[in-house]
Amino acid sequence: MSDVSQPAAHPPVTDWVHDFDHTDPQWTEDPFPIWDELRAAGPVVHTERFLGCYMPTTYEAVREIANDSEHFSSRRIIVRDVRPEITSKNAAPPITSDPPVHKPAKQLLLPPFTPDAMKKLEPRVRAICNELIDGFITEDRLDAAERYTKHIPVRAIAHMLGIPEADSDLFIRWIHMILELGIKDENTLLQAVHEMSAYFSAHIEARKNKPTDDLISYLMNARDKEGNPLEDSHVLGSLRLLLIAGIDTTWSAIGSSLWHLARTPADRERLIAEPGLIPTAVEELLRAYSPVTMAREVVKETTVSGCPVKAGNMVLLSFPAANRDPKMFPDADKVVIDRRENRHAAFGLGIHRCVGSNLARMEMQVALEEWLKRIPDFALDPAGTVTWSQGTVRGPRQLPFLLGKAM
Repeated sequence: MSDVSQPAAHPPVTDWVHDFDHTDPQWTEDPFPIWDELRAAGPVVHTERFLGCYMPTTYEAVREIANDSEHFSSRRIIVRDVRPEITSKNAAPPITSDPPVHKPAKQLLLPPFTPDAMKKLEPRVRAICNELIDGFITEDRLDAAERYTKHIPVRAIAHMLGIPEADSDLFIRWIHMILELGIKDENTLLQAVHEMSAYFSAHIEARKNKPTDDLISYLMNARDKEGNPLEDSHVLGSLRLLLIAGIDTTWSAIGSSLWHLARTPADRERLIAEPGLIPTAVEELLRAYSPVTMAREVVKETTVSGCPVKAGNMVLLSFPAANRDPKMFPDADKVVIDRRENRHAAFGLGIHRCVGSNLARMEMQVALEEWLKRIPDFALDPAGTVTWSQGTVRGPRQLPFLLGKAM
């Protein structure tokens, strides 16, 4: 089995504008000044890394690409060192689908993620948060990523899928292999996809004899537009997508939110005094610390914001950078927790806007509400180090806190 601890190294970046690399440690640690530099250079920049890749730097350029499925395909959604042949085994509908296949695949997934469905799930998520807090409420210091933020979305999506919440560590390992290590190591990515497919195939087989009331059975019972059951490969792809997209993204967003509140006592105290402001603050924290960067493949030559874009390249579609564009957001580099007008792109733009946005919002809100109710006093532990994930999804992977009296 390959080592699944650290991604392979790339040469360090010395010229961000002409040679950017979203896996560089500098970008991982603090991408915001890099995005400012790229934006000042123009609405689109290019690197020869990753076999050729563009990056739109403004909100407008990101929106243009996200809304153009004729020139930009979603068949590859991660910018990686290699571009292997696309097969149905590595597809994850609807996120890897283009029109006309995309719309029916997405419509199948919408009903389980409506606001009403989230209201039914909310008590379980509150219980998960409190069970986790019970485990460390008497401690003076802890790693909040290890003990709290990563477990909430893992256990919530496991609950929805009807798979054991106790398998959380497996899911987290696969996500690390696919979204971080897999950028630079094809074998690690394929190993994770193979293990996930075997895991879900066993659950699909079990439900053929004994149907259940969960998302796996829901997909097995779904019909395509011709009225036929979905192929097993479609069900598997969608399950892989739900597991990957439903965990790392929200874990990162909750972690970044707590990181901000640990560093910004005024915002923390205001949310404790005005809990009704938490939903508005969640939107601003999503804007300021958007976790997800997607990708597109240029399939036809075109221009974006006046810049020529050539086929055969990838596009790093940075929703986080779009959300820091000062032309779109006044004081874009400041976190304004009562920001009223906030048309952020944290959940994407265009036809691929996130299916699970209602779930992510609910999990973030509940995670912050329950934490602030029970742990009003916390700060970053100066003896520890905050570390951030690399690549497609950015969020704190180590989040050392001091709690209460230890501060």
